[in-house]
Amino acid sequence: MSKKVLVFGEAREGTLRYVSFEAIAAAKTVAGAGEVVAVLLGDGIASLAEELIQYGADRVVTVEHPHLKYYTSDGYSQGFMAVYEQEKPEAIVFGHTALGKDLSPKIASKLSTGLISDVTAIEGENDDALFIRPIYSGKAFEKVKHKDGMLLFTVRPNNIASLEKDGSRTGDVTSLSVDITNLRTAIKEVVRKSTEGVDLSEAKVVIAGGRGVKSADGFKPLQELANLLGGAVGASRGACDADYCDYSLQIGQTGKVVTPDLYIAAGISGAIQHMAGMSNSKIIVAINKDPEANIFKVADYGIVGDLFEVIPMMIEEIKQLHVHA
Repeated sequence: MSKKVLVFGEAREGTLRYVSFEAIAAAKTVAGAGEVVAVLLGDGIASLAEELIQYGADRVVTVEHPHLKYYTSDGYSQGFMAVYEQEKPEAIVFGHTALGKDLSPKIASKLSTGLISDVTAIEGENDDALFIRPIYSGKAFEKVKHKDGMLLFTVRPNNIASLEKDGSRTGDVTSLSVDITNLRTAIKEVVRKSTEGVDLSEAKVVIAGGRGVKSADGFKPLQELANLLGGAVGASRGACDADYCDYSLQIGQTGKVVTPDLYIAAGISGAIQHMAGMSNSKIIVAINKDPEANIFKVADYGIVGDLFEVIPMMIEEIKQLHVHA
């Protein structure tokens, strides 16, 4: 049975988050011969619609309103539900981001349906699809079969491959006028931490530092390595607690969950809470002076050594590769 699937297109500061394209690919899997309709909410975001179509959406519905300039669960749920009432889909997909984790359960509640959260893979397709998600902090995985009612799920960034971008692809873009009212939250100002480069949760390469980095200055070579590799810098809870870096970089059970292609752990012992946030990375490289460090149990490659010697050597080697490339 073919399905119409709504996909939430998440934008941040005028740019679509890559997980939106991964969500479209997931939607294609469950839609069968049906239609994938992307939803864009915001203020001045209509220009982003074309990119959603190039990544596989068949149509895009935009809802623009001054009250949607910044995310609030009240405002966005009103906008999204208006599109839902117009489209009457059989399934809905969100990215498993901070925004998606807040909005998706609210939508599920309004629709009196269940929510399959944090999906990392889909086996089969259409009605036979099995949704795979981690449980017990990533120690085990469960396969979930949707049986009846609305299918609503979120996909973890960097796990389900997006479709190839096709610049020649076309599709209808329509706007829906929605009166966003009775907001219980008013956003007066958004103050963001000044971060450079790639978004940590979507980075393909993550260089993470732990207590072994010893100071805020100790993160500078990690940042240099991340810049060379086009990646992002992360940290363990211990490094954040020691004020070596901001908590926005924290990876782990109480921080961000990342699944990059390459994860380099520098000076991280491997507490179970940290490994819950990175153990599903495709390739893990551990650098630690202690050969008995727990991080080596999950590492694909281990380097027993001083990170202040190893990281500069890696930087020099990569620079040489760039020179000869």
